[in-house]
Amino acid sequence: MIRPSRFVQRLAGKATLKPLKHAHLARPYAPSAQNLPKSNSPIVSKLDFFNSVTGDGTQIPTYRVLDGAGKPLEGAELPEMDEAYARRLYEYMQLLPTLDNVLYNIQRQGKISFYMTSYGEEATIIGSAAGLENDDEVLGQYREMGVLLWRGFGLDKVMGQCFGNEEDTSGKGRQMPVHFGSPEHHFHTISSPLGTQIPQAAGVGFALRRDPNRRSRSIAACYFGEGAASEGDFHAGLMLASTIPAPTLYIARNNGFAISTPSSEQYHGDGIASRGPGYGIDTIRVDGNDVLAVINAVREARRRCLGQGRAVLIEAMSYRVGHHSTSDDSFAYRPRSEVEDRKRLDNPILRFRYFLESRGWWNNEAEEELKARLKADVMKAFKRSESLKRWELGELFTDVYGGEEPWNIREQRQELATLLKKYGNAWEPWRKELTKFKNNGEDLLKSAP
Repeated sequence: MIRPSRFVQRLAGKATLKPLKHAHLARPYAPSAQNLPKSNSPIVSKLDFFNSVTGDGTQIPTYRVLDGAGKPLEGAELPEMDEAYARRLYEYMQLLPTLDNVLYNIQRQGKISFYMTSYGEEATIIGSAAGLENDDEVLGQYREMGVLLWRGFGLDKVMGQCFGNEEDTSGKGRQMPVHFGSPEHHFHTISSPLGTQIPQAAGVGFALRRDPNRRSRSIAACYFGEGAASEGDFHAGLMLASTIPAPTLYIARNNGFAISTPSSEQYHGDGIASRGPGYGIDTIRVDGNDVLAVINAVREARRRCLGQGRAVLIEAMSYRVGHHSTSDDSFAYRPRSEVEDRKRLDNPILRFRYFLESRGWWNNEAEEELKARLKADVMKAFKRSESLKRWELGELFTDVYGGEEPWNIREQRQELATLLKKYGNAWEPWRKELTKFKNNGEDLLKSAP
């Protein structure tokens, strides 16, 4: 006879099992905050969805120092500055539209191929430049020319880059206008593909953190528009800079439009700032038309980058008063009256001028003198740059690879030299174009077979 197993006997009520030695291991699993992976989140029994990074479900607040009339808000802390520094801020804010007016018209005359203005974003650009240190590494998008000017880049080099002449130290005439770069001024060369600088900035910040001479004094600062924040590179960059981590300050210029797409059609959430907490980084939204608020926000963000060794995100709220570029007519997708209202009601330059006047640091005479001087300086640089030749034609093939020159570059140079030798003096369009280069292309002709 086969005896039933203890399990069968137990089911029949004829036997009981002995207690296990480690009975506590059989207790039901009761998760607590400490049990969850890398989280101190409390355990609740209430089904509670959320759709806001603020506790009460309201939108993220916008930090501001000056109201629309240039008066400090109650309790607002002004950045430390004297009259000379304040006037310098205002001068560079005025320099940007002066340059924009001239270069925009130059493009319309066919003297340069392309241009992008920074109308309406002067406070964001100059305020952030003033909040950074001059040896912080900057990775810009398109509208950060003011950062270079603040650091001493100079009008001649601005014109040189836009004309692509022999004074173009950014790319020797091989890049589109407004694609600036300057190792001397710690400004990485701008590239056209949207958002590529965002993950690169995480790498730059990480390199600074690993450098014993710079880890405690320099950060990477990365600019981009809210449209670029829709790129995958945005998420890759913030993920890298928050987890590696890397002292990288991300400055999102939310100017309301990604070319013709309004921000209301770009995302459903609460702007770009709402994404920062998702990556565990300190975040602030600032009034991008308030230069003093931008300075305060950038200085504090920079301090946090250095102190924590990881990324910080700033969303600067402004309005793109100008067209996206010289290839765009924004009045095809927004009413002209809307733009004019913004110019009148929320002008960042006018707001800061009111502040200066309230302190006795500015008046109408100073305004007229400044505008006349800036226009004269810009026109002088323009006329000078227009008369300069381009780099030697052979520079088209340099600075591509380090070390030994590869066969394909040599082959392309020889092919162009052969064509120049055959058609350079025989065909009028080529003959005219060659006169624009230093040495009229002779450096290549000498190497022709």
